[in-house]
Amino acid sequence: MGNICRSPSAEAIFSQLIKDAGLTDQFVIDSAGTHAYHVGHAPDKRSVAAAGNRGIDMNHLRARQVELSDFTQYDRLIVMDLANLHELKKRFPDQSHDKVSLMMSYAEKRFETEVPDPYYGGEDGFERVLDLLQDAAQGLLDDIHSGDNQV
Repeated sequence: MGNICRSPSAEAIFSQLIKDAGLTDQFVIDSAGTHAYHVGHAPDKRSVAAAGNRGIDMNHLRARQVELSDFTQYDRLIVMDLANLHELKKRFPDQSHDKVSLMMSYAEKRFETEVPDPYYGGEDGFERVLDLLQDAAQGLLDDIHSGDNQV
């Protein structure tokens, strides 16, 4: 998939969480899509607007495609849905997939397994995605802290 809705929203939300916690220097965060759609473009304006309404800035983000080096550069690769999970495993079969997980696996309110793609829907879909991502991002930060891990 591309990199203009869910993943940059997750990146911006998690970045804000670690900034608020004073942990910015302990993390390197980036988002990427499994496909080259929209590479170099800013996030979808509906994602930017919905995040902006919550005080989350996404204007500096630009879409990119996941690369082989991401498996070595990052401690965790977190995907939004099963399609992206399968795509990573297919595209990079020789890589260790134990660092790949679903974003919603960190959510306290696990009503969803996947973060739905809001691209073809209305404004409420973008709000729903942010609700899910804020829950999951906090769970991710709690998970990292509980294991005394640094990403």
